[in-house]
Amino acid sequence: MAGGPNELKKAVALLALLCLTGRAHIGEAIWLTIPSSGTKCVSEEIQSNVVVLADYYIVDDDHAHLRSSTISSRVTSPYGDNLHHNENVTHDQFAFTTTVSGNYVACFWINGQHQEGAGLTIGLDWKIGIAAKYWDSVAKREKIEGVELELRKLEGAVEAIHNNLIYLKNREADMREISEITNARVAWFSIMSLGVSIIVSVFQLWYLRRYFQKKKLI
Repeated sequence: MAGGPNELKKAVALLALLCLTGRAHIGEAIWLTIPSSGTKCVSEEIQSNVVVLADYYIVDDDHAHLRSSTISSRVTSPYGDNLHHNENVTHDQFAFTTTVSGNYVACFWINGQHQEGAGLTIGLDWKIGIAAKYWDSVAKREKIEGVELELRKLEGAVEAIHNNLIYLKNREADMREISEITNARVAWFSIMSLGVSIIVSVFQLWYLRRYFQKKKLI
């Protein structure tokens, strides 16, 4: 491959950048224990225009009560809109592209008859952003492999980091603006409170002076 050493150096540099920042959208596989009654929820704060893919399944550890158990799930947006809802399954998946920035919530609960007091463990493979991209399809479509494919992955991760940094910068600006507005309102409220206190004090002195003069005490 032409320019192989240069591409390898670029890959190393990009990998070092990823290690230093560590903020790219990545995949996350977790296990959740769902109580026999009630709901177990997980949430993730995600910016807009990000692809989200997830697989969830009952973890079968050869306990008899698991063989007849099913679960239901619901995924909601920051505004409470349903993005996914399915019931009575042992394995399912969901996918969506975020339209707004905020906290996306996935909730799971057990369906039907289940051994009282016995929890249920599910596996959740949650992929966000660059981790949700089908790189095998990209490699076949564009006929790339090896170092070049790894470079494409790293470039995608760097772009995700860049977008995330812009998102954090915008959020910080919004929070600073809100803080400044709040501080200004508190300052005005303090000034108004001080003014009211002075007016009330003057009125009390005037009233007491008139009262004592009427009673001829002064």
